Amino acid sequence: MEDALQALGLFQQLGIAELVIILLIALLIFGPKRLPELAKSLGRAVQEFRRQVTGAFRGPKHRPKP
Repeated sequence: MEDALQALGLFQQLGIAELVIILLIALLIFGPKRLPELAKSLGRAVQEFRRQVTGAFRGPKHRPKP
């Protein structure tokens, strides 16, 4: 659990300049056509992760049915 908290701390230290550099590198690597697809799939993955984590804390009674 401490590793996850440390990883979150790293993201809090990123500024606007660092984020712009990361986005530019991603744009150069993947190209303008593929970048929106990657962002969409990343957003879905984060959403599913949050859903699973929230369901784990609530217990088996409150988990949504598939």
